[in-house]
Amino acid sequence: MAIITMTREMGSLGRDVALGLADRLGLELVQHELVEHIAEKMHMQESSVNRFLEGKSSLLERWGINENDLSLYTTEELLDVATRGNVLIRGWGATYVLREIAHVTCVRICAPVALRARNVMDRMGIADLEVARKEVRRNDAAYARRMQHLFHVDYRDPMLYDMVLNTEHVSVEACIDMIVSMTARPENQPTPASTGRLDHMIKLAHVRSALRRSEITSRPTPSLTIELDPESGELLLSGVADDQAFKDEAERLAREVPGIASVRNELIVVRSVLGP
Repeated sequence: MAIITMTREMGSLGRDVALGLADRLGLELVQHELVEHIAEKMHMQESSVNRFLEGKSSLLERWGINENDLSLYTTEELLDVATRGNVLIRGWGATYVLREIAHVTCVRICAPVALRARNVMDRMGIADLEVARKEVRRNDAAYARRMQHLFHVDYRDPMLYDMVLNTEHVSVEACIDMIVSMTARPENQPTPASTGRLDHMIKLAHVRSALRRSEITSRPTPSLTIELDPESGELLLSGVADDQAFKDEAERLAREVPGIASVRNELIVVRSVLGP
């Protein structure tokens, strides 16, 4: 039931670590697969979402992407993948989204820019070291911006990780050995509390996603609060709704989410002073 999350840092040899680790533990390696579902929910082309994530989108494409939606749907997809178990998720901010779940092992594979640039030269056939350095720095900057915009975190913060491994000093094989050892420790095994936390998070994510995808409930409502009682499974909707249609639709959608035992709808309908 191992669940491992890992950063994606260009030239760090993290890809080699991930492939070796997935092979050693028999894990499903998830790297690019999420984009299809995320793009579908955002009604966008996969290529446009990919270019945005890589920091290569045009100004027009950036205007067309709602970062709040991207954060919401990415979180939902990551939680869905985690519920499958026996997975290694590389990138996507998974180390942040899943860090609250005790049996998830969060890992950062890093290395100095100079070493990473040389690795990029070898893999991409780049002859100029400075060109490779610029590509590494550009990739880092794009990833840093993405994590800041989507999740308001600095991916370099060591507090996000259980392990930070520098491949300048630790070989790929040694990295794999240490991560395998970490995942085997008793504190990294699923417990009723940790699996319950994952179940709680995924239900809330499904409710938020359902509300966002509906035309009736997709309007920004800063006061909307969604709470789930982990014991009873009752969902509480509270705050302000613009109209009765919003209140009714929010309750209907919440009731359709698997695992929601009941819904207590305490939304207060307050018509906007700008309305008819």
